[in-house]
Amino acid sequence: MSISRPLIIIGALIILAGLMWPVLRHVPLFRLPGDIVVNRPGFSFMFPITSMIVISVVVSLLAWLFRR
Repeated sequence: MSISRPLIIIGALIILAGLMWPVLRHVPLFRLPGDIVVNRPGFSFMFPITSMIVISVVVSLLAWLFRR
């Protein structure tokens, strides 16, 4: 398999994400229930565990679909 096909697919996905950005920025990713956020004066900590699980499932499904 040539490297050009995956690069074209990645490029198309980046262009699609860029075109969809006005809609995508309103998706509540990284603000889901289960994401840990600590805000203190002069300190901010964010551990988006639920968001990372959702992203992992989506990427795994996409990888599975592209392998078929």
